[in-house]
Amino acid sequence: MTDSTLATAGQTAGPDTPAQALGVVVLAAGMGTRMRSNRPKVLHPVAGRPMLRHVLDAVEVLGPQRCVVVIGPDQQVVGELAAPYATAVQRQRLGTGHAVLSARDALGSLAADPKADVLVVCGDTPLLTAATLQRLQTAKADARAGMAVLGFRAADPGGYGRLVTGDGGLLQRIVEAKDAGPDELAIELCNAGVMLARADLLFDCLARVGNANAKGEYYLTDTVALARDAGARCAVALADEEETHGVNSRAELAAAEAAMQRRLRQRALDGGATLVAPETVFLSADTELAPDVTVEPHVVFGPEVRVAQDAVIRSFTHLTGARIGPGAEVGPYARLRPGAQVGERAKVGNFVEIKNAELQRGAKANHLSYLGDTTVGEGANVGAGTITCNYDGFLKYRTEIGAGAFIGSNTALVAPVTVGAGAIVAAGSVVTVDVPADALGVARAQQKTVEGAGARFRRARQAAKDAAKADKSSGKQ
Repeated sequence: MTDSTLATAGQTAGPDTPAQALGVVVLAAGMGTRMRSNRPKVLHPVAGRPMLRHVLDAVEVLGPQRCVVVIGPDQQVVGELAAPYATAVQRQRLGTGHAVLSARDALGSLAADPKADVLVVCGDTPLLTAATLQRLQTAKADARAGMAVLGFRAADPGGYGRLVTGDGGLLQRIVEAKDAGPDELAIELCNAGVMLARADLLFDCLARVGNANAKGEYYLTDTVALARDAGARCAVALADEEETHGVNSRAELAAAEAAMQRRLRQRALDGGATLVAPETVFLSADTELAPDVTVEPHVVFGPEVRVAQDAVIRSFTHLTGARIGPGAEVGPYARLRPGAQVGERAKVGNFVEIKNAELQRGAKANHLSYLGDTTVGEGANVGAGTITCNYDGFLKYRTEIGAGAFIGSNTALVAPVTVGAGAIVAAGSVVTVDVPADALGVARAQQKTVEGAGARFRRARQAAKDAAKADKSSGKQ
């Protein structure tokens, strides 16, 4: 393409023409060598969700017509996570500009559409929000620009690329830190790695990008100067520095987790939940806490947990894949695993583990029990030390406990087994057959009492101990 053709491309379809379609390119091919992990970088979780998923969730709000995730040639697992979005393989990792070009075919006709925009984001920026991306769209439209870049003011600009602006705050060029001179390094306005550009303009400019730089790569950032040469205006939208941080190391992953937790805790508080000691509570991105839920210190929420109004989650409880009903009480020191359902005003006490089990309204398992693949009916009581023996090493089996039943302490319920409504199981029983409704089930050895045997045992054992001590003193072995 000639320079004159490029200039024409930058001016036609007017930069002032509102974009009618949006394509998104998510750069996710990085190897993340500083993570020192066999797992692709963008799959490392933040708040229980892979970083890439956080980014895709943000761009989904914009309603793109086409989204393409750029992956490496050995990253099929990343493509699986990106589904149902399309993927494009960057065969050689030759820089961000080359990565975006790798997505051109997958974008289809949108890539050449003068009335479409393409948004480029990085898959390792889990703190990026849809609101910030929408602000970028607004900045581009307000400036009647062909291109807009997200920037932030860094406390320590360090190795970030610098945004060089001119009159009216419009962007003139982006300079990578390794290629910047002293004056450019003094600039505090930094590149966040997010770009929104008119589709045809972006790919026309990418075709002109060279690799004569310190890293020998094809920089996406070089398209800014090329776009200006083509007559297009380039705008800047500002974001909070924390939100723009990419994750390239375990330390940065930990920092992103901490930032996300602060955000999620604030969301929970704003939603009407009480976090007694917010800094000790860890939430997943999809945790749902209804108003008037109380969460005591040192609680961990794994993915897919919903807690209804007025429920109390007591200290040192760990929940994953659980549903907690209104007014229910869980913990302290409880563990709820996937499939756990705690009904209205039901209670799960200390050192109780529940997996794929339901405690219906008002049911109680107050301490030291394991309930797996179990239904506990309304108002039933499960005594301390009760275990549902649900696994034979090959298959899982269910236990059904009826409404109002009473399970005595230290009971083993060997599934599949049913305890009927209102039935009582005696403490210390091993239940292997069904107990009918309102019946009493007793399954334990008959107690035998031998009068005086305790005293005789102690005398005999003390004599043996004394003899052993005497032998040792005399040198005998």
